[in-house]
Formats: sequence, C-alpha cells, structure tokens
Amino acid sequence: MQLTIQKMEVYYNNQLVGYLEMIDEDTIAFQYDTDWIKKGFSISPFSLPLSDKVYISNSPYFKGLYAVFNDSLPDGWGEFLIRRMLLRKKINFEKLSPLVRLSLVNQTGLGGLEYLPKQKKDQINETTDLDLIAADINKELNNRTDGLSLDNLYKLGGASGGARPKVHLKINNEEWIIKFAAINESSLVGIEEYKANILAKECGINVSEFKLFDSKLTKGFFGTKRFDRIGDKKIHVIALSSILETTHQISNLDYIHLFQVIQKISVNPDDLYEAYRRMCFNVLYGNKDDHGKNHSFIYDEVKKGYVLSKAYDITNTIDKLEHEMTVNGSGNPTEKELIEVQERMQLSKEKCLSIIENIKRVINNITL
Repeated sequence: MQLTIQKMEVYYNNQLVGYLEMIDEDTIAFQYDTDWIKKGFSISPFSLPLSDKVYISNSPYFKGLYAVFNDSLPDGWGEFLIRRMLLRKKINFEKLSPLVRLSLVNQTGLGGLEYLPKQKKDQINETTDLDLIAADINKELNNRTDGLSLDNLYKLGGASGGARPKVHLKINNEEWIIKFAAINESSLVGIEEYKANILAKECGINVSEFKLFDSKLTKGFFGTKRFDRIGDKKIHVIALSSILETTHQISNLDYIHLFQVIQKISVNPDDLYEAYRRMCFNVLYGNKDDHGKNHSFIYDEVKKGYVLSKAYDITNTIDKLEHEMTVNGSGNPTEKELIEVQERMQLSKEKCLSIIENIKRVINNITL
C-alpha cells in the first residue's frame, strides 16, 4: 500500500476537475483544472467557486480538506471496515493522510468525485447472499473471525456512510444500498425503515426508490436505490453540512440554514416546499436523525445548477432526545415552530398549513 501521497487528481465522470496537493501535515491545496473552469461547475458552491485560484481550507474539521472531498470518505460503518482491514495489515488508520484515505476510496465513494492515484485492491470472490452477508456482519461486530470474509464486507461496504452496516450491490444493472441491523438493534429495523419510507412517500416527499429485500432470517432487509448513480453515470452530491464547511457530528445547524441554502443555490422552484414537507414530516413522525449530512444537493446537468437530492435515511428515532437540526432554535419543535419557519421564510401560509395537515392525516390514518 502506498502510504505517502503528495499530489492527487480529482475526476468526475472521466473529466479532470482539479488537483489536491499536500502542503504540510494540516494544509491541503486545491485548484481547478483550466478546462474544468471553462466547461464544468463549482463542486462546492460557496467555498470553491470556479476560478484559477489556489484554495486552502481553514476548516478545523477535516484535516486540511474541503468538506466536499471529505464527503467522499466513508464514516460510521464504512470507516469501521477500513480500520479493521488496515489493522489486519498492521497499518494505523489514524496516521494516514487525507489523500491516502481518498486513494483507498478512489472510484467507490459516495457521489461523483473520483481520486487518482488509487490503491490496488485484491481480487476476491464476492457473495451477494444477503443472509450470508448479515451473518458475516454479525461476526465482525462481535469480533469473531470464524468463516468471516472481511475482504468481501470491505468490498461491498467500505465506502459506506452512516452508522448502520450496509452493502452496495448492483441488481438488474441498478445500484442499491442495502442495510442491516447494527449491534443491539432489533432485526425488525429493515421493515421499520421500509414503513417509514412508505409514510414519507404518501406524504408527497420525493423519496429515493426503495424496497424490502427478502430474508430467511428476518422480515426483510431495507434497500434504497442510489440517487448518485444513473446507469454508468455518476452524479455529484454535496451534503448540506459540507456546503457550509461544518461537520454533521456537531449539532450546530437549524432548518433555517437549509432553507437559506436552497434560496442561494437551488434552481428548482419547488425545493423550498419540498424542504418544508421533509422538515414537517421529521418533526411530526419523530425522525430526529436529521443532521446536516442527511440533507443533500445534487448538481443537475440539465438545469445547470443544484437541486435538493431525493430524501433518504428516513426512520423513527424514539431514543433520541432532540432533533439533530433545530427548528427555529428548538430541539423539540412543535407545530408552533413549523409555522414560525413558514413566517420567517415568507412561504405561503395556506400551502404550508396544507402540508402539515396532510402529513398528520397520513401518519394517523395509513394502514401498513
């Protein structure tokens, strides 16, 4: 494994976007390629506008990277797998520079950005039997190695984000993310997330396509179709927290920030009301895992601008005391705060009240 990388090229669908270079241990420079400046788009609309400037981040969170590049790195389950894989090779993950970490992800990260040079991966025999994968995940979570294929888990899920174990699989030439129960989680989490997505869809939310995959061990594994892939084409995605150069691991954002970013960058006039619908659903249904990385924007090459991505990571989080993102300053908001947001953002009162009433009706009346 190459443990020192000073320079790196960033690509998007085989087009050179720009260059990353280590200046010192905590400083990384980025510069767009001249052709990308002429033909491309800003990959981070506030922090990295299109220019020939050399950009150096002053963020305290990402070891010199701009947040848009940090978005490519796995966290949660994916980082857990990478750490375990490197430990087996006697490599300390903590000592790897951000560029080396990006080289491990190279072409498999979330979103559309790719990184060269890349690390060579061993060829392995891959299983796509979901029950066998679930058994391997359980062994890994419980530090058992009998019959475990860590290589297979790493290949299938090493680029994942989020806490829950998951794999990325191509099914009928479409790319899906399939989730499994974490340690101490009920085996019913799959069907619970499936029901939550049905509710959200019934409320009119633009949910990413989803389904419940069959299992002999549980009532099913929840899967969601990747919205950052259309056939063989990758789609550029940037999280709300990354647009604002902050980390989702700190609860420092409010839904007002989401609306303000939409006003600044979205080319979809319906996005303000889509965001309002998602906010209301999360409050009324009890999805408090609504941090800044669970709201994202994609670059729409047809509309030549950013739009809200499809909704994802929708679930009921009864164990959380407060919402990760406050609603007009409240961590435990009610309809009062929802109306305050409508007033503050000067949205149509009639339309917003209709959204609230529809969500209440669906949540109270739908039979699953």
